[in-house]
Amino acid sequence: MDVYLVGGAVRDELLGLPVKERDWVVVGARPEDLLAQGYKPVGKAFPVFLHPETHEEYALARTERKVAPGYHGFEFQATPDVTLREDLRRRDLTINALARDREGRIIDYYGGLEDLRRRVLRHVSEAFAEDPVRVLRVARFYARYRPLGFRIAAETRALMRRMVDDGEVDALVPERVWQELVRALAEPAPGGFVEALLDCGALARVFPEIDRLFGVPQRPGWHPEVDSGLHTLRVIEAAARLTPSRAVRFAALVHDLGKGVTPRSQWPSHRRHEAQGVPLVEGLCRRLRAPRRFRELGMLAARWHLHVHRVMELRPGTIMKVLERCNALRDPARFGHLLLACEADHRGRKGHELRPYPQRAAFLRLLDAARSIQPRDVMTDGLAGPEIGAVLRIRRIEAIRATLTRLRHRAAH
Repeated sequence: MDVYLVGGAVRDELLGLPVKERDWVVVGARPEDLLAQGYKPVGKAFPVFLHPETHEEYALARTERKVAPGYHGFEFQATPDVTLREDLRRRDLTINALARDREGRIIDYYGGLEDLRRRVLRHVSEAFAEDPVRVLRVARFYARYRPLGFRIAAETRALMRRMVDDGEVDALVPERVWQELVRALAEPAPGGFVEALLDCGALARVFPEIDRLFGVPQRPGWHPEVDSGLHTLRVIEAAARLTPSRAVRFAALVHDLGKGVTPRSQWPSHRRHEAQGVPLVEGLCRRLRAPRRFRELGMLAARWHLHVHRVMELRPGTIMKVLERCNALRDPARFGHLLLACEADHRGRKGHELRPYPQRAAFLRLLDAARSIQPRDVMTDGLAGPEIGAVLRIRRIEAIRATLTRLRHRAAH
């Protein structure tokens, strides 16, 4: 049997990027041949094995045939007579259809080396259209490699649009959509994921709440970029520069969903878009079965981002209310993530990319002031349980008032 290093490991080595994992294809072998050498089977739909020492994945060369709609509608063949060329042909992009043999020679049947040189994401064959997940994968690869100058080939964009028009994308299951989104959020340019889906029409099918933002105007005095969708792209890119946290980047992506349902008669104003955005974020997360931490942070960002922006104008009691509603006293780390999402919103305004955002530091100081007053500080004789809570809240508001006064004085001078 012959063994080849394939896919992402070959691609990233050629791009000079660190290789995170290595996948191998075995040609001319049967499952029992690998089992006899100590490999452990892990594949369900087709034969995949783990190397007994390195634990890297080794898959038998295989072909696939579309037999039903959707992601799971494939029939696989993995027999010793399947060639490397046939195996690589079923892959999504030419840059992922490269292989390296035992002697280190690159095997390129489908022009992957040239597309790497030209920085092009191009599908290998028309079989691309049989798997709707590939639309999401191309968008994710665009989010990863756009900073290196990659673009999506015109013919691949056209094929992705055709898949959307044919309804193939509608067969995507929520779990897989979320999986690709959360992986895209970790990429260097997560906004590219949204851009690619918007370009081919898939955004309206898988993320209609985000798609509705495009074409919705905002007041140019507050948002020189005007378009709510373009602002969202800028915000998620700003979040990517601020933090590797995928939860913060997700919150940045969904913080303005309420603007997508503002009646046209109110444009470019978006009164109450914060409150209107909360159920939209919750609905999107429930549909995609997003983890709780993403859902909660996204909802907090939608509801409270304007309060954070206006912290220096708020009354001490209002600041206390924000801290309470965000559970900041018990979970200051999550509140810190909320503040990062708000800073990304600030930096997502055209011309504000490098402007200071003192609101984050100010709110952290105010949180520290509130947390400095503990229940033991107000436990005096004669106070019952509810009374302790009421006095504790008053004392915390007083601490916030004193800190806010100092912050305002410092800002004025």
